Amino acid sequence: MRIKTLYISDLDGTLLDPAGEITEKTAEIINFLAGKGLDFTFATARTIYSAGVITAGLNISTPCILMNGVCVYDLKKRKYVSVESVSQELSEKVISLFEEHGTECFMFRICGEKLTTYYTALTERVMAQFAEDRQKNYGKPFIQCRDMRDVTEGEAVYFTAMSEYDRLLPVRNAVKETEGLDCAFYKDTYTGKWYLEIFSSKASKANGIKKLRSLGRFDEIVCFGDNLNDLSMFEQSDVKIAVANARDEVKAAADIIIGSNECDGVAEYLKNNYYIKKG
Repeated sequence: MRIKTLYISDLDGTLLDPAGEITEKTAEIINFLAGKGLDFTFATARTIYSAGVITAGLNISTPCILMNGVCVYDLKKRKYVSVESVSQELSEKVISLFEEHGTECFMFRICGEKLTTYYTALTERVMAQFAEDRQKNYGKPFIQCRDMRDVTEGEAVYFTAMSEYDRLLPVRNAVKETEGLDCAFYKDTYTGKWYLEIFSSKASKANGIKKLRSLGRFDEIVCFGDNLNDLSMFEQSDVKIAVANARDEVKAAADIIIGSNECDGVAEYLKNNYYIKKG
């Protein structure tokens, strides 16, 4: 009996090229193999607004993992399969932590199938650029409010801040000591700034993989990654693959190291190995 394998790739720094795009070559290889039975999807820190647009040219039938595992999303049905939310009490705790350390953040809330982002101010240039880019290129709604504690529509699912390492570290440390919360803290692929992403302790790329494994009844998970937030994904994968441009910590945790994202590393690996495994 053939082993049923799901291939899962991180996006930024892994499947995407250095410009943050899917190359024609990568799309051609993945779509060809999908037509031959390849089960492929992605896991990312991105929301559906940007991830959906970037991967629109790929034939993906298996739900994807969004926002570092907060959501499992069905691209075909345009519907959230599962969402791990943050309680109102913990949401207020997170907002207070950022205020105490003089750092702004974005708060993401889901109401039905709609994802909305809230903020009080955009004092960090990188955060202002992030909001402008998402609004311009993806039509992602950003709403300014006086106090994010007053927002009650839908469920809070995610908090994100972008700044210098030393500025975000105290918030990260406090979150790690707070029951019910978890976070991803890593250097951004494009800007060199650090990202702090806070979510429910029930959410992670690892937990997202658990859900996909059960949904599709997959026997084996093969994952591809490059950054620190991919390490939790590695924990739940049977085969761990790092691209050549990955951080040293990710390479050390990997079973296999392949070509870089500049050279369509993930697609090339699939092209050279999918039929072998299938056979």
